Amino acid sequence: GKKHETPEDREEHIRADIARTIERGGKIIMPAFSVGRTQSIIFTLHKLRDQGKLPDLPVYIDSPLAVNATEIFRKHPETFDEEISAHIAMNHDPFGFARLHYIRDVGESKKLNEMSGPCLIISASGMCEAGRILHHLANNIEDPRNTIAIIGYQAEHTLGKRLVDGAEEVRILGA
Repeated sequence: GKKHETPEDREEHIRADIARTIERGGKIIMPAFSVGRTQSIIFTLHKLRDQGKLPDLPVYIDSPLAVNATEIFRKHPETFDEEISAHIAMNHDPFGFARLHYIRDVGESKKLNEMSGPCLIISASGMCEAGRILHHLANNIEDPRNTIAIIGYQAEHTLGKRLVDGAEEVRILGA
């Protein structure tokens, strides 16, 4: 019973959020589900990059499960729709482009929070209830230059839902 954005509108919103955040010198922190949503976002970013609409910034997929799921997606191109199949014919890998980095190691994940300058961090869990996203939120949410980009459904009583609802204060990792 809810009207969703068109794929084109969604791409434009993502592009605009990234551009505004880069102008401020901030990071984009994007919670995403490891299977399906992360791969969809990667493909969207790849398309924006091919169209010259995505600024040159590092993109990090910081979720071991998302990294593993993406490898499985790559191994089964027979399951892709026409758009992704056409992309593969032209560009080969729909889940890889310059400055896209896949992170498995905890130490590398922690270093992302120490980085200065614009970047996009996509991390699980999609509703901000567990996983590495909590560390990225705890380390980046208070900086007004940064954007927390919620791209998926948020169930009631989750941290993600409180963020979507504009809570002035939230508890992350007990603090």
